[in-house]
Amino acid sequence: MPDGRNNDGPVAESGQFSAPVAIQSRSGAADEWHRSLAAAIRNPDELIDELELPDRFRQPARRAADLFPLMVPRSFLSRMQRGNPDDPLLKQVLPLDAEFDVVPGFVPDALDEDRFRPAPGLLQKYAGRALLIATGACAVHCRYCFRRHYPYGNEPRRLSDWEPALEVISADRSLHEILLSGGDPLMLTDQRLRVLIERLGKITHLRRLRIHTRLPIVLPDRVSDSFLELLHSTRLTPIVVVHANHPGEVVADCADALRRLVRSGVTVLNQAVLLRGINDDADTQAELCERLVDLGVIPYYLHQLDRVAGTAHFEVPEEKGRAIIAELRQRLPGYAVPQFVREVPGEEFKVPL
Repeated sequence: MPDGRNNDGPVAESGQFSAPVAIQSRSGAADEWHRSLAAAIRNPDELIDELELPDRFRQPARRAADLFPLMVPRSFLSRMQRGNPDDPLLKQVLPLDAEFDVVPGFVPDALDEDRFRPAPGLLQKYAGRALLIATGACAVHCRYCFRRHYPYGNEPRRLSDWEPALEVISADRSLHEILLSGGDPLMLTDQRLRVLIERLGKITHLRRLRIHTRLPIVLPDRVSDSFLELLHSTRLTPIVVVHANHPGEVVADCADALRRLVRSGVTVLNQAVLLRGINDDADTQAELCERLVDLGVIPYYLHQLDRVAGTAHFEVPEEKGRAIIAELRQRLPGYAVPQFVREVPGEEFKVPL
């Protein structure tokens, strides 16, 4: 099990930038998203019972959840079909024995991220931009996660711990954009996010702030009035990159949250991962792209799976991905077709496929 994780999700230790605690909104009521997060399913038996799945999934789910903990918000659960083990949303979060398979080429750090770490919590892979691991916590534990083995316990937690990373960013005037990632940066409270964003805003050569998050998809009430106000309070241009893999995710409260983000004036992009048995056909990808575009979200990347230990059962051959993209180009306007890419350690950009 990765450092700093427990059965309640990543980041077991406390600290200024660790998992969120309830705060008071301007109305005086605790933010709804904290309640939603507290109600998330963390027990494999509860997930199986709620979705009326066959008992044969119970023991494998328990074993694999010990390897990498289960976490599923109830909003995401509500979009799954009861009694259907092949539901494409369920397959993204259901722990399986296949996660124990040892497959050649699948390793814990598939992207070799440790060698791109100039300071604790800071990754710098590409020119002009750098990434901060804002927290190790997530609201959902995707079984294909490329950072499922990441040593989050070694990363900064309090503001003082971030000073070395902020000093590196301040000293490098070639940096114009900072990405907040994790984990999921929106697991931080607005108060904690504000402190970090205000510090970044004081670095004069920075221009843009990019937030990579799955919370608007799986925990949509995180897109609150106070969060939108925070996004627009910084001089940095905000860009939000969300992560939806299947059109069944982009409905109901998720669609409402994405629409609110877009209509507030924020640029919103989507990146997906090509996943076997989930979205590895042109019809599914076309429907996903059209739903996103209808909400004003730009399909940005379709990623070839990162070859992380425990995820081999999700891999789709590159040739199939290329064929899907070719069909999408025939069916959709150019702006609705994502770039099909793979991340290769040491390359200066994501490699188009």
